[in-house]
Amino acid sequence: MSGLRTWLRTLDPKHFQTFLITLVLVVGEARYSVLGGYDRLVAALGACLVTEVALSLYLRGKWPSLMSAYVSGISMALLTKPQGGVLWPFAVGGFLAIASKYVLTSRGRHIWNPTNFSISMLLLLAPSRIAILSHQWGNEIWTNLLIWAVGLVVVSRARVLHITLMYVACFLLFAVLRSGIEGLPLLPEIAPLTGPMYQLFAFFMVTDPRTTVHTMKGRLGVVFLIALVEALIRLAADHHLAMPAAFAASPPILALFLVGPIAMWLDLRRTAPVQAPAGQPAPA
Repeated sequence: MSGLRTWLRTLDPKHFQTFLITLVLVVGEARYSVLGGYDRLVAALGACLVTEVALSLYLRGKWPSLMSAYVSGISMALLTKPQGGVLWPFAVGGFLAIASKYVLTSRGRHIWNPTNFSISMLLLLAPSRIAILSHQWGNEIWTNLLIWAVGLVVVSRARVLHITLMYVACFLLFAVLRSGIEGLPLLPEIAPLTGPMYQLFAFFMVTDPRTTVHTMKGRLGVVFLIALVEALIRLAADHHLAMPAAFAASPPILALFLVGPIAMWLDLRRTAPVQAPAGQPAPA
């Protein structure tokens, strides 16, 4: 046992993340066939991997680590549910996810979580054709316990447990407030948190180390704002206020899409040095 604990302590947190997303895929497909066909997985994963290799070799001149692209590809395959049997959203979504890391940057860092950016753009540009995974693998207790147990270990090992717990706490707080404002039962307001889309969101998107601000206080504040914007989107949808259909389709993903990059950009402006172009000295 001591050898196993030592091995777990030395294992790169990225490997834990890769294991978790693979576990979600295996459990979801074996139990509920959530992919809707392995051709979707091939399209999404293939687009992510090919784009990662091509852009890294062309722009940086080196072979990239493929773990991030692997996680993005599986997340795209699990979360994206287009109408009919079309495959283009998976290929386009995979390309957008990885390309955003190389194009939408500030001071050498990408500011959107790749999967979050890709899914948000698909929802905004093709709202009538794209849907998000919601209840497609049911709500069985053992499945939720397995995913949450492993997920909590993963984010704890990656030292972002506070982000996931803060998001859960804020979601519950605003669920209580929404229930009181709307006069609705509380349990239906809380129930989405046990769904697959929220599990992927809480463990992968909102905790992405590359697109979160650098201080713990800042991270907690950003997560609070994301949960607040999500709650406001839900209230607006309940009252049928005019807004793009994408917001009602996936409030948390659009809330992160709006709040996350602004917070990241401000944080980088305050803390990160400007990276000079190749061959030029950095400004004093």
